[in-house]
Amino acid sequence: MSSHAELLARHRRVLPNWMALYYGEPIALVDGEGRHVVDAEGNRYLDFFAGILTTMTGYNVPEVVEAIREQAGRMIHTSTLYLVEPMIELAERIAELSGIPDAKVFFATSGSEANEAALLLAATARRSNQVLALRNSYHGRSFATMGITGNRGWSASSLSPFNVSYVHNGDTFRSPFRDRDTKGFIDAIVEDLRHVIATTTTGDVACMIAEPIQGVGGFTVPPDGLLGALQEVCDEHGILWITDEVQTGWGRTGENFWGYQAHGLAPDMLTFAKGLGNGLAMAGVIAGAELMDSISANSISTFGGNPLVCAGSLANLSYLLDHDLQANALRQGRTMRAALDPLVDELAVVGDVRGKGLMIGIELVEADGSTPDAPAAAAALEACKQRGLLIGKGGLYGNCLRVAPPLSLTDAECAEGTALLIDALREVDATHGAR
Repeated sequence: MSSHAELLARHRRVLPNWMALYYGEPIALVDGEGRHVVDAEGNRYLDFFAGILTTMTGYNVPEVVEAIREQAGRMIHTSTLYLVEPMIELAERIAELSGIPDAKVFFATSGSEANEAALLLAATARRSNQVLALRNSYHGRSFATMGITGNRGWSASSLSPFNVSYVHNGDTFRSPFRDRDTKGFIDAIVEDLRHVIATTTTGDVACMIAEPIQGVGGFTVPPDGLLGALQEVCDEHGILWITDEVQTGWGRTGENFWGYQAHGLAPDMLTFAKGLGNGLAMAGVIAGAELMDSISANSISTFGGNPLVCAGSLANLSYLLDHDLQANALRQGRTMRAALDPLVDELAVVGDVRGKGLMIGIELVEADGSTPDAPAAAAALEACKQRGLLIGKGGLYGNCLRVAPPLSLTDAECAEGTALLIDALREVDATHGAR
């Protein structure tokens, strides 16, 4: 097996420079079991980022592996031109879980593609290309989804098929309304939405799209009820609501199965990806039958919903539900937050700790308590890796740590990983916190 240095040289020769790699010395992950992974040089890590919140139930889960193996031995691919029983069964289960009345499901291969499909449905149904989105949002890497993303670090072009207006998000650490109480905070953002609709749109907006917790944006968590209050305004104008659950779905937030359920929200569409496939290319959009069937053009999906991916996803979903991993995410997340929250007062470099369930963000700042400290976040990533712990990074300024282990995390692993993370942050604070 090639060394990391050899792999990096080969990677640089044939893959785009704009494909981000973690670490000063990038690593290749080649094996895994449970919540642990092994790199190409034999180093073992506790994984607290789960392939960007994708390895939901863990690595090499026997029930999931066996379902994939059994399906692969019979049929890998047919396309949606044929009836696919695993796809139909998975759609039945997801539709029931979604909370959307009379739901239908369209399967895709990535969160970007799922959001593209939702935008197509909204634009077709409303005969409008106007979209509302939140500042600091991320909805994908394709042309249209990049165009509605409210984070400049992930927007490579100002061109877009949509006319997008951005509303203040629910970031209680950096919002200009952060000093208000919860009601005042929500009221201010609702008023901002009304003003945006009145001043930057023609009124016939197709949809509003929002992540219940902004993932790439640094795991920013809005006050409960904020999105529901925004939807009330949208309903006054007939504006459809898309809840982007690519990172918040399947019980990751612990308290709910879907992130939208914390907001008194009734979405018209729900997009999902990542965790359901546990690493398989699985994504999709859920909508009521009338909205889903509003497309009049012919369409197919070559790879979306193929037998292999659906069989594996069915087994993964069953494992999640049978083992009540949502409850485990809630319990382990509370344990982790109890240890991490005091760091805001203890360490100068830690400006904010936030999150729900096993979706926890840590915002690193300079000595003034608010200026983003991206070098500190990079140093924390390296310090964790040196200790055998993998975490993620994000945020508008690249200064937020993202902690999101598989939902099957055990008590012992939670304690071990949290201790390693705290130790790494104390090391970073010693070198960055007093600057």
